[in-house]
Amino acid sequence: MKYHDSVEKSAEHLGHALLLMAKQAAAMHPVSFAVWYEYVAGGNPALNAAIDKLLQNGAVLDEKLTYDLYDKHVAEINEQVAQQFSDGFQRVLAEMSSSAAQAGDQAGQYGNALEEWCTKQSSSNPGANHNVNSILGLTRNMQGSIVSLKGRLDESRNEIENLRELVGKAREDALTDGLTGLTNRRGFDVELAACLSAADSGLCGPTLLMADIDHFKQVNDTYGHVFGDKVIQAVAQIMKNNVKGENRSARYGGEEFVVLLPNTSTVDACQLAEMIRTDFERVRIRHSLDNWVPANFSVSLGVASYKAGELAADFVARADVALYASKKEGRNRVTVAKG
Repeated sequence: MKYHDSVEKSAEHLGHALLLMAKQAAAMHPVSFAVWYEYVAGGNPALNAAIDKLLQNGAVLDEKLTYDLYDKHVAEINEQVAQQFSDGFQRVLAEMSSSAAQAGDQAGQYGNALEEWCTKQSSSNPGANHNVNSILGLTRNMQGSIVSLKGRLDESRNEIENLRELVGKAREDALTDGLTGLTNRRGFDVELAACLSAADSGLCGPTLLMADIDHFKQVNDTYGHVFGDKVIQAVAQIMKNNVKGENRSARYGGEEFVVLLPNTSTVDACQLAEMIRTDFERVRIRHSLDNWVPANFSVSLGVASYKAGELAADFVARADVALYASKKEGRNRVTVAKG
C-alpha cells in the first residue's frame, strides 16, 4: 500500500489539507484533494518541492496548476504502483491456476485409482461397496470444483490482461498529439529525459532539431484555422517520412516541432534538417473550399548538439535559440546552435 497512516493521522492530514485547499483558487474536487493530501503526507518529495517553489513565489494554485501538478507528480506515480500491482497479481493468478490444474490432475488420478480399487473390492466385499462409492463421489465432486476454480482463475487473468491493454492504450493516447499523430509535448519530455539519462559522452549525439512553420499566424488569419491544421499535418507527415528508427519526432506545441536524434552528429542532423526544410518547401496544400493552392510555405529550423551534463531545459533552449536565429536571418533556413 502507498499510505500507511493510522485513522487518527490521516484525519490530521485531511484537516491540514483542507485548510491549504481553502486558500487556493481551484475547486475542492478529488484532484485538488489528492494533490494536497500528498503534499501534507510528505511522501512525495518532487510534488512538495514544486508546490513550495510556487508558494514561495506567491502563486495561488488555480485549476490549471492543480491539474498540472497532479498529472506530473501524482497520476504518474499511481500508474506505476498500479502497474506493479497488476503484474504481481497476474503472477499470483498464474501460479494459482497452475496449482489448481495440478490439483485437478492429481484428484483425477486419485479418483481413477479409487474407482479401480472399488471395482476389485465390490466382488470380494459387497458390504464395503456403498462406502467406497460415497468416497468416490466426493472425490469426483472435488475434481469438478477444482476444474471450475481453474476456469474462473483463467477468466480473471484474461480480464486483468485486457485491463492492462486498456491502460497501455490510454497512456499511449495521453502521450500522442491528436491532430498529427506525433508524440506530444509531454511524451517528448519523457523521451528526452530517458535519452539524456542514457547519453554516453563517447558517442555522437544526442542532437536536437527544432522547427517552426514560418508566418503561421498569417496563414491562419488569411486562410482560416482549418487550412492551418492542414499545414501542421503536412509538416507532421514530412517528419514521419524522414524520422526513422530510434529517432523521434514530436509536436512541441502550436506550429512548433522537435526531433530527437539519440546518436547523430551535428553534420548528419543538419542534413536531416535540410531534407525536412526542402520537402516542406515543395509541398502544395489545396484549400478545401475552392481547391485553390496558395503560395508554398516554409519552415525554419535550429540544431543543437548535447553538452555532457547539460540540463534538458538548457538543451532545448539552445535549439530554440538556433531556431529563432533562423527566423531572424530571413526564415526558411537551418541554423546550428553556438557552443
